[in-house]
Amino acid sequence: MNDHWTYLPYHRPSSRAEFDAWLQERRATRPDPFIYAIVDSHGEAQGIIAYLNGSPKNGSIETGHVLFGPNLQHTKLATEAQCALAKHAFEDLGYKRLEWKCDSLNVHSKRAAERLGYSYEGLFRSHWIYKGRGRDTIWLAMVDYDWPVIKRGFETWLAPENFDKHSRQVRNLEACRKQAVTDMKANENAP
Repeated sequence: MNDHWTYLPYHRPSSRAEFDAWLQERRATRPDPFIYAIVDSHGEAQGIIAYLNGSPKNGSIETGHVLFGPNLQHTKLATEAQCALAKHAFEDLGYKRLEWKCDSLNVHSKRAAERLGYSYEGLFRSHWIYKGRGRDTIWLAMVDYDWPVIKRGFETWLAPENFDKHSRQVRNLEACRKQAVTDMKANENAP
């Protein structure tokens, strides 16, 4: 999990008590970021994710502060959490745009965003200075008119029949989105 802290503007807490204090300080003093815990079926916290930089007036909000523990990384639950956050932003909160920003050096984050359906929008050079260095920031987003296809892709990917008896995916998320586009076009052309 240490690698994940590399790309956050905070220093990694050195203990559970320090981490808890870090979370409490964010909750007590700042409504932004709004941090959620990701809890597995046993009630164990496996990671966090947040909404930040919300602008209801402009219809945009960002997801970030993604810190997934080793038991959460590359799992169905991790994708399910991302889907739930996007669904909540578009369907419950009424946002038109969900952003994902990451350090240009964080290739894993960019790859994850694209896998989830975010579209690359550009590079903001010298966007931030943190931890003593300048950061170029990659911007990605999904928007409300992308959401029906992305949502259908998530639903198809998360369906039990998309996993074999060893819990391995049958089709990847991109293939499920492509199938969603095909299905939606077929439904449009149906008599």
